[in-house]
Amino acid sequence: MGHLDHAALGWLTPVLSYVMACIGAALGLRCTVRALGATGRSRRNWLITAASAIGTGIWTMHFVAMLGFSVSGTDIRYDVPLTIVSLLVAMAVVCGGVFAVGYSRDRTRALLLGGLATGLGVASMHYLGMAAVRLHGAVRYDPVLVGLSVLIAIVAATAALWAALNIKSPVAVTIASLIMGAAVSSMHYTGMFAVSVDVTPLGEVLPGATAMQFIFPLAVGLGSYLFLTSAFVALSPTTGERAASASAQGSAESAVG
Repeated sequence: MGHLDHAALGWLTPVLSYVMACIGAALGLRCTVRALGATGRSRRNWLITAASAIGTGIWTMHFVAMLGFSVSGTDIRYDVPLTIVSLLVAMAVVCGGVFAVGYSRDRTRALLLGGLATGLGVASMHYLGMAAVRLHGAVRYDPVLVGLSVLIAIVAATAALWAALNIKSPVAVTIASLIMGAAVSSMHYTGMFAVSVDVTPLGEVLPGATAMQFIFPLAVGLGSYLFLTSAFVALSPTTGERAASASAQGSAESAVG
């Protein structure tokens, strides 16, 4: 059995993956708050941005953490198409959950169903990402820890959607994002601790791309997207600010008239 190291690069990957999860959560919450205060096309666009931010943050967290994953006695490669599918799954299921909360009139029902669907989707993303791993040997899972990781994903997703509905202030969003980042990271490492590998050393070259060839550039690109979107959201006026500006402009025009 190969020795698994989940932090081969030290604390760099766990800390950086947690930071990416927190950024995605914070951005998603802020965009959802903006969406709930908007209508029509503007609400839809904010919800799409929220879903892409949360989904990207979760996926980037997973694969940044995977940069520190190693197994003694074998190289590790990643199936590129399956890895991309895991990213699309993450975005799609989060989008479904966010839209359910953003448009449903029965918020409690939408929260429960959206949290369940999103949590299962996040877990699917994780295990699709693990299915993309190519190594010399057989990967086995502890079913109890797998079940626990799925439960954590569902609870974390439900908490995220609840926070999107109920938390408005920047300080509260920051605190909620730190908690959500910890929950998502806990789900990842619980799922990783469920893994064991029976290594079968072979001389043949593994198919797929190395983490540095594919995962690292993609994670950097998605991380840049999160930072740029964060800047856009921070500089974009809120609904209240736009209303105040319109009111002030109307008053000025009345005074001139």
